[in-house]
Amino acid sequence: MRPLIIGIAGGTGSGKTTLVENLKEQFGADISVLPHDNYYAAHHDMSLEERQTLNYDHPAAFDTDRMIQDLEDLKAGKTVQCPVYDYAIHDRTEETLTLAPNKVILVEGILIFENKALRDLMDIKIFVDTDADVRILRRILRDVKERGRTLESVMEQYLTTVKPMHEQFVEPSKRYADVIVPEGGKNLVALMMIVQRIAYHIEHGDVVDEQ
Repeated sequence: MRPLIIGIAGGTGSGKTTLVENLKEQFGADISVLPHDNYYAAHHDMSLEERQTLNYDHPAAFDTDRMIQDLEDLKAGKTVQCPVYDYAIHDRTEETLTLAPNKVILVEGILIFENKALRDLMDIKIFVDTDADVRILRRILRDVKERGRTLESVMEQYLTTVKPMHEQFVEPSKRYADVIVPEGGKNLVALMMIVQRIAYHIEHGDVVDEQ
């Protein structure tokens, strides 16, 4: 069975992860997730202070070529070693995550539609669209509680890189989406439509050309 590859994009704090978690809960072992964040470029040669000043919301911050290769390998039925990123140290770790081919592969990240070669590998492209004020509040809660950041550092990063990069790269990539979902995983109508499409693929094992 050729995998159904679904891209889930949207701004920081838009609800992408909630949507992904809902789909994983629904389909369990039939879904694998390939997060773009895992492919942040390694900066082992820099100090922590230097890494903290980098722009992590620009396409150049990612090793997208490796992600494309891994997705092509998964599509061809090969197992890949996905890199692992540590937000606390702002760097890639020495660990890798073994990811086997699966019936459905979710590709998730803020900039996955910005790269044509990457988005051309996707059968369905979903953009999660959420108001900016909601997204920044969610990002503050996440980064402070889960990633050990200070409120000041989160706000400074948002104003200096996150917001301008969203306006320059993320928001314009919405035009490539096949489906735009307001409020992400909280949109139950959209969630059920996506669930039905995935269930059809798992049952019938064929991929309709969505391009």
